[in-house]
Amino acid sequence: MTETITGFDWDEGNLPKCQSHGVTIDEIEAAFQGPVYVFPARAHSAAEARYVAIGRSASGRHLLIAFTYREIDKRQLIRPISARFMHAKEISHYEAQIQDPEKAPSTAE
Repeated sequence: MTETITGFDWDEGNLPKCQSHGVTIDEIEAAFQGPVYVFPARAHSAAEARYVAIGRSASGRHLLIAFTYREIDKRQLIRPISARFMHAKEISHYEAQIQDPEKAPSTAE
């Protein structure tokens, strides 16, 4: 995505689902302020492209966030779909991959 992201799209549809795993809005939004690795998600929706982001909350906890991009009133927004803290095994795998630059995923701009 080449457009500049200007914010987040929150409503009664995605907010409860994201918070159901104990992750707050602030933690999700903070994760996108730092380094974040973005991957295409496996096909979950025929209507829109979905992505998975791995980042860290402001407190340093690893987060896994499923999201899509939305354009509303000519603004480019991130619409989180689900978010959770990563498990220890996932963190170990992720950390091992980023130690080897040839295996590291591409970062979001």
